Amino acid sequence: MASMLPGLQPVDLSAREPISSEVTRRLLDYLTSGQIQPGERLPSERQLAETLGVGRSHVRQAIKSLAVLGLIDVRQGDGTYLKRTDSPLLPLAIEWGLLLGAKQSRDLVEARSYLEVVVAELAASRRTDEQLASMRTQLEIMQRTADNEEFVEADVAFHLHITEAAGNRSLLQMMRSIRSLLEVWISRVAHAPGSRPATWAEHAAVFEAIARGDPAGARAAMEGHMAGAVDRLRHTFPEPDGASNVSAAAASAPATASQELSS
Repeated sequence: MASMLPGLQPVDLSAREPISSEVTRRLLDYLTSGQIQPGERLPSERQLAETLGVGRSHVRQAIKSLAVLGLIDVRQGDGTYLKRTDSPLLPLAIEWGLLLGAKQSRDLVEARSYLEVVVAELAASRRTDEQLASMRTQLEIMQRTADNEEFVEADVAFHLHITEAAGNRSLLQMMRSIRSLLEVWISRVAHAPGSRPATWAEHAAVFEAIARGDPAGARAAMEGHMAGAVDRLRHTFPEPDGASNVSAAAASAPATASQELSS
């Protein structure tokens, strides 16, 4: 029997959350705790499974999820390695929380909502004609495409163009650092039946406010979009607790961001 790994706690098999989600969260905590350094090889699936007290199939699924988001590098025949990354751990943790449908959903919603509302308001007063044209291009792609992946790419690009138009380098870096978050969130919602028409209409309202140079209108339109997006996201979560957290954040986060801007 392999020795237990320091810093990695066994999974609570009696928890309401799916075992695969709990395994992924425990591995996330372990990999960001400093026990493994970027570039180092992770313990074997067997060691991880024995320490966590779960089957290897759960560990394998968790590794797959973390690899998709770029935290680890799975090298066939060689093992799994922790990747080096320039992105802060906080936005990365938020991304993983969304992917798992975890209890951190409220933090995720608040973080993105604060940022989106601020940059939309700034973009309305600072955007150039070229930046506006870039937003329009993505909006047109979203309207005409029948492909979900193309829709997601255009949606993410639309939000990044708004942030570029805000003219604040720090905000742009923050938005770029959570690009994977946007992709996971938007993809999850885009694949939900009937979600795309409402999503497009909300984007169009944001675009129109920015186009006419209306900061207050852009802020209100983005608040409306965040509320709508969060509501659609809420319906993709199978767990009532997660849905409640997301819904509560939707009602408070954008308004709080606006208040903080004016304080």
